[in-house]
Amino acid sequence: MKRVFLIVLDSVGIGEMPDAAAYGDAGSNTIRAAASSPYFSMPNMQKLGFFNIDGMEIGEKEKNPAGSFARMTEVSKGKDTTIGHWEIAGIISNSPLPTYPDGFPQEILDEFTKRTGRGVLCNKPYSGTDVIRDYGEEHMKTGKLIVYTSADSVFQVAAHEDVIPVETLYEYCKIAREILTGENGVGRVIARPFVGTPGNFTRTVRRHDFSLQPPKVTMLDQLCGHGYDVRSVGKIIDIFAEKGIKEYVRTTGNEDGINKTIEYMKQDFEGLCFTNLVDYDMLYGHRNDVEGYAKALTYFDERLPELIAAMRDEDILMITADHGCDPSTPSTDHSREYTPLVMYGKPIRAGVNYGTRGCFSDIAATILAYFDIKPECAGEAIPIL
Repeated sequence: MKRVFLIVLDSVGIGEMPDAAAYGDAGSNTIRAAASSPYFSMPNMQKLGFFNIDGMEIGEKEKNPAGSFARMTEVSKGKDTTIGHWEIAGIISNSPLPTYPDGFPQEILDEFTKRTGRGVLCNKPYSGTDVIRDYGEEHMKTGKLIVYTSADSVFQVAAHEDVIPVETLYEYCKIAREILTGENGVGRVIARPFVGTPGNFTRTVRRHDFSLQPPKVTMLDQLCGHGYDVRSVGKIIDIFAEKGIKEYVRTTGNEDGINKTIEYMKQDFEGLCFTNLVDYDMLYGHRNDVEGYAKALTYFDERLPELIAAMRDEDILMITADHGCDPSTPSTDHSREYTPLVMYGKPIRAGVNYGTRGCFSDIAATILAYFDIKPECAGEAIPIL
């Protein structure tokens, strides 16, 4: 019974790519930044060969790695969550998704207001915690929706749960998703509910993403088409707009994501479990919290033996990332970086350095090859068997 457990450590980049300067990311290195903290410790990932990856500037090389590894190159135009995950799943994006550094066009807001019956506040790039601090009280007084964006291709709508019930907020975001198509087809519309009182607002875990449909066939579609299970943990279900996924669970953070991945490991199924651990990006990278980032990586490393212990003879564990988000740079945005790929399991050859790969989609091709499926998506299979 073949199974692959693919875990994305969201934003754990391992060094700037050659074109990083074009994205404003020269010098970015997320893992190096995290490793500068005294809270950083990843001995279990070291044993698998994490620090043996090409270009890795930190950690001690393992003489006899238990896993195999590679450095992954993003070739899609962009550095956001959607494009990164799509490329992992086999889609190369030749054009970046639209971003709005000056806010959204008025005609979009007018249509949104017309269809929701509510006005709009903010309409500019903003930190998610700062925007509710600065606009939350006015929102509560007026009922207007807080609309904001970031350096990513996102249309975010924040609303207090006592003013706008969460299910209603979701309906408003579905309306925005219908409006934002074509040249304004942002990667994600994100519902951002919050609670609290002025001066003490906090976001809740009931965030929900409404993504674009993937424009081409992915490895998820192919696996499902061949009768295999595809199970999603965390926001994978949202990133792929539910396409090519048979079963899913949402999560409240990294700990919950790891726990739910282990729960799936204990169940009988054949196919792929695709997990996103979002805290590195959402809680620490975007907030320039080096120590928090380091602690989160250390926590994953501490839980790694549990994941390995739950593996079966035909299981393969793959650990990768979708982009960088260096918490030590002045920017609070994603960074254009190489990403790691660490692979472990009885079916693969241990201790092999597969070098620097041509695209993230090699992951998709490798997974499909394990299930004896000819890829209809991008990527070249890594000869892991």
